[in-house]
Amino acid sequence: MAINLKKGQKISLEKASPGLEAVFVGLGWDVKKVDTGKDFDIDVSVFLLGENERLLSDEHLIFYNNKKSPDSHHAVEHMGDNLTGAGEGDDEVVLVNLTKIPSEVHKLVFVVTIHEADARGQNFGQVENAFVRLTDVKTKNEVLRYDLSEDYSIETALIMAEIYNKDGEWRMSAVGSGYQGGLQAIVNRYYG
Repeated sequence: MAINLKKGQKISLEKASPGLEAVFVGLGWDVKKVDTGKDFDIDVSVFLLGENERLLSDEHLIFYNNKKSPDSHHAVEHMGDNLTGAGEGDDEVVLVNLTKIPSEVHKLVFVVTIHEADARGQNFGQVENAFVRLTDVKTKNEVLRYDLSEDYSIETALIMAEIYNKDGEWRMSAVGSGYQGGLQAIVNRYYG
């Protein structure tokens, strides 16, 4: 049975699921019954950060146009862009092989953004049932889940969760922090 996290909660992945090696990180959402005149296109990105909390290189930003991390094992892989978010379950999925993440990567930051939010007059206040969940690749069992419950009425980017290495152990943190300014606001935070 999955462990449900609350905002700000942190947990050891080893304690949550001993022997966990690789996970699918699924993110999902539903668009409320609002009419902005445009479809919602919500995208998932993963920032691979070094010890200094900065993006290691441009290639360490994983998203629909750069689907695989630059290491030889491709330890982090985006499984494809969902342009509508329609349907039940995960809208976008990222595969993370915890045993193959290079030592220079200390943190993976999972971000969702609304494509062209300003031009389309859209924000996360028009989105509901947003979640992030970790599923064990081997067993297909859901290990952890974090359901966002806040109303983000002006934000166009959300840091959903972080997977980070502390004392040689991978942990997850349920973040749920909203930003105005879309993906660029998050890039500004972690770049350089």
